[in-house]
Amino acid sequence: MKSQEVVLKMKPNIKEQSVEEQSSSKTKDVSSNTGVKEVTLHDLPGVGAATAEKLEMAGYSDMMGVAVATSGELVESGGVTEATARKIINAARSALDMGFESGQDFLKKREDVIKLKLKSEAINELMGGGFETGAITECFGEYGSGKTQIGHALAVMCQKQDPDAVAVYIDTEGTFRPERIVQFAQGAGLDVEKTLKQIRVAKAYNSDHQMLLVEKVGDMIKKDGLKIQVVIVDSLTSHFRAEFIGRGTLAERQQKLNKHMHALLKLADMNNICVYVTNQVQADPAQFFGDPTKAVGGHIVAHASTFRIYLRKGKKGTRVAKLIDAPNLAESEAAFVIAEDGIKDL
Repeated sequence: MKSQEVVLKMKPNIKEQSVEEQSSSKTKDVSSNTGVKEVTLHDLPGVGAATAEKLEMAGYSDMMGVAVATSGELVESGGVTEATARKIINAARSALDMGFESGQDFLKKREDVIKLKLKSEAINELMGGGFETGAITECFGEYGSGKTQIGHALAVMCQKQDPDAVAVYIDTEGTFRPERIVQFAQGAGLDVEKTLKQIRVAKAYNSDHQMLLVEKVGDMIKKDGLKIQVVIVDSLTSHFRAEFIGRGTLAERQQKLNKHMHALLKLADMNNICVYVTNQVQADPAQFFGDPTKAVGGHIVAHASTFRIYLRKGKKGTRVAKLIDAPNLAESEAAFVIAEDGIKDL
């Protein structure tokens, strides 16, 4: 009997542990765990079953999503306090060991970047081998310059390189045409029905709907298991330009557009996706000499885009693509034609 009493006394009472002790023990377990896949939202301090369900519904299904979120986003999505949100984020960052890495390690990560190629070798060379995944490529130009056609071509040609690849097309101007997909697929030697099935199309009716659709892409990857390789937004600024009219709404429009661009960049970086956005243009009345055409969205869109291509019409039905901004490529031009079966060289 005495030995049993000693054992009972030595056994700790879990109910008597304070909330702070339980939270600290959770944090230690998360911090000491080096396997990212073994750590879940339930392991984070301050995250119960209800909070975890709310975060997962909002798209925070993995540790990286929580680690790179802001406290304000978690407060809004999970219904937690500011202090709890900061505690959750700090624990997630500790679990992932987020910090600096050497240039050599970063170079090895760059090996995962995929270059999506078109049938035009001139454009592929202009882009340093193709349209990069993990980056935003902005293409702007006047109507009929070929922005939408390149978007259709990317949706098809990504499946040429990878038969399992899926393309997402967010249409804001009613320009998506499955008939062009059929023509491009036939020109690339692909099965038409399979190509159409692996393209997910959604029509955005306003700027809020457009931003919501970008969030849905993350759910399609995590919940549906789709191998999305390219996301096309055609066009980026159409709804923003129509809804925010006049100088009085300019600041609000730019802030909202900035948030949208950062959501696209985060989507591209975390999932190794090529994000291709088309942009409208406007004439600069102060430009007396040279080309007065400039992209809508100003510096907000320009800074957020990794690559910027300016398209213009050439002679005899040709098009000219000019790379005006890239982190590792020189400014140059490429001429091409838009044929029935794809984007081709002259």
